[in-house]
Amino acid sequence: MAGQYPLTWELDTIYEGGSASASLLQELKGMETDMARLDAGLAGESLPDADRLAQLTEVVQSVLLRLRETDSFVTCLMAANMRDTAANSLNDKVKTLSAMFIGVLTRYDNALRAYPDSVWAALLKHEKLSEIAFSLQERRELAKRKMAPELEALAGDLSVDGYHGWGDYYNTIVSRAKFTDVGSDGARRSLSAGQMHNRLSEGERSVRQAAFAEWERVWSEQGDLCAEVLNRISGFRLKLYDKRGWTSVLQEPLQMNRMSEATLTSMWTAIQDGKQSLVRYLERKAKLLGVEKLDWHDVEAPLGASARIVPYEEAAEFIVEQFREFSPELAEFSKQAFAKGWIEAEDRPGKRPGGFCTSFPKSGQTRIFMTYSGTASNISTLAHELGHAYHQHVMNDLPPLSQEYAMNVAETASTFAELIVSDKALKTASDADEKLGLLEDKIQRSVAFFMNIHARFLFETRFYELRREGLVSAETLSKLMEEAQREAFSDMLGEAHPHFWASKLHFYLTDVPFYNFPYTFGYLFSAGIYARAQQEGPAFAGKYVALLRDTGRMTVEELASFHLGVNLEESDFWREAVALTADDVQLFIEMTNA
Repeated sequence: MAGQYPLTWELDTIYEGGSASASLLQELKGMETDMARLDAGLAGESLPDADRLAQLTEVVQSVLLRLRETDSFVTCLMAANMRDTAANSLNDKVKTLSAMFIGVLTRYDNALRAYPDSVWAALLKHEKLSEIAFSLQERRELAKRKMAPELEALAGDLSVDGYHGWGDYYNTIVSRAKFTDVGSDGARRSLSAGQMHNRLSEGERSVRQAAFAEWERVWSEQGDLCAEVLNRISGFRLKLYDKRGWTSVLQEPLQMNRMSEATLTSMWTAIQDGKQSLVRYLERKAKLLGVEKLDWHDVEAPLGASARIVPYEEAAEFIVEQFREFSPELAEFSKQAFAKGWIEAEDRPGKRPGGFCTSFPKSGQTRIFMTYSGTASNISTLAHELGHAYHQHVMNDLPPLSQEYAMNVAETASTFAELIVSDKALKTASDADEKLGLLEDKIQRSVAFFMNIHARFLFETRFYELRREGLVSAETLSKLMEEAQREAFSDMLGEAHPHFWASKLHFYLTDVPFYNFPYTFGYLFSAGIYARAQQEGPAFAGKYVALLRDTGRMTVEELASFHLGVNLEESDFWREAVALTADDVQLFIEMTNA
């Protein structure tokens, strides 16, 4: 079986030649031409009739598909080699085209909002518009809450070298950050951020302590630069919101995730009320590690029994096997992703930290990025990203506008895939040590989503409150971060991670503000879906695909009501989902009593 699954991804089937791809440049030029044609079609004084609007909408969807394709390709090039200067140049071109498209879309959306209500209702019955009615209605309503079209277009143009430029500069900071690791033989070696991050979850506590000290030292040195970037990104957002008349920093992320503030509030309330079981877990783990309280690097550290390094091939087969129990289609899709080189997993210098899945909707493919070192967390990441990939796979035949699903439901699919793997492995484990390791890895996800993500949400919310008053220093950011961590972890931390705000890419993503609470939503929503799958058995696989296919054409409240029969704005669903963790913690306590 050795060598069956490549460790590096294959990109030439998308655009041959990497950052020197001639076909990519041709694609970019084609989009530019089509956007100019679309802009000209919207320039008339009279509003397009139904047939003309349908034609213009087809162009919009075609450009959207290709823009996602090219953006994903450049993202892959930059992640795999942060020093690929040609890829950085291509990224600038794609960002420029994205800004141009935003300008054209602003005029398109303004046309949508200009139709009288009676005319609009008739337009949505057109055969080529009815299937994307939800998306068109959503765009029309959002246009009513924005600035005048010419101002929105101007903001988009200025964002390329301003807003998005600051986000790109953060990637430069990460690429230049160097970490020194001292091996067991005393030899010193330089590691990238991605490699060093894996060292933070080593089984040997002394190794973790040394790695964490180095991690904090380097990010402290980069703190002033990171603070400058974060201040500029947030300042741009706040000024834009102000010009639109938006008073809440949550308005955009809630709209992007198609969820109400009532749903968000109900979710966090249920989590806060249900954290006591995780407090018991953290207390027990501290006792097992022989410390009074867990330091940050201890929280995700494996216990001795779970520290086995799992080869990549074995992990791949394990994931596919567990997926097959739920859905043969999901299993075959995942096996194809491994076999065809859709996954970049090699542990090498020069890669950016973290993991992601990105879609190529024009090609009908996806690519997964991570740095695999054989830990239980790495296996979870693989399953997680394959869940994302399958989500896109079942939507590839839908109109491009109907494929635009929000981050929170995207995280539902990925977390559901994690649950399949972890729960099945836990139930079938025959060895007590192995079972304990799997159980702890499962509980760790609850800690991440209920506590770590909560800390990020608290930090970001409070940071924006301060940013309205002026620039926020690196020292204040670290103080805010530590306070948020201690609160979110119910004061169960020993040493916190004050420079987490500097090390975490999610705070610097300009396309998605508040890149935190959608993860927790996805985790809990998927828990409810998984419980339904357990009740209904194999027949649920088809219902699950139907739910995924609707994620781009319903609000999350509509999705939950239609497919699950629950009200997300009330607390019952969330409390039941949070309570599932208590059973895992109780089993962990019982297994570690000895």
